[in-house]
Amino acid sequence: MAGLLGILPGQAMAASGQHASAAGAASSTVIVPITLTHSAGGVLNFGTMTVGPGGGNVIVTTTGTGVAVGAVTLISSGAVSADQFTVTGDANRNFSVTTGAGYVTAGSSSMLFATSPSSGQATLSASGAGTFSVGGSLSVGSGIAPGVYHGTYTVTVTYD
Repeated sequence: MAGLLGILPGQAMAASGQHASAAGAASSTVIVPITLTHSAGGVLNFGTMTVGPGGGNVIVTTTGTGVAVGAVTLISSGAVSADQFTVTGDANRNFSVTTGAGYVTAGSSSMLFATSPSSGQATLSASGAGTFSVGGSLSVGSGIAPGVYHGTYTVTVTYD
């Protein structure tokens, strides 16, 4: 019977003094937080327009050029502009830009707009600074009420 017990599975017993240990390594890097600032006076301005039957769109490029499409006519005296932002953070670090859609409203009337940044990805300079602009496309309905329309949208920057 004692011979059988020797071949049955069981716990292995370590011999006295049979252990080893080593130190592991750990590290961490703390960088300057990324910040986003809306430039003073900056605005995504779709301009002043008239609208005919069928409506249309106003497209503002990231360089601030406006184009009317469909039955929309831009009035030359109305300023068209792209919005402007400044980013600061860790020098030479890559970052991504995302922008959301929004509505401009006047009273109970509203128009939907989409946005697009001048770059979806960029790199901060050696001094930790960067800039980008935002253009967009405004959907103008044929029966939209006259008025001065205002709205907001969200811009997010993140380190890559």
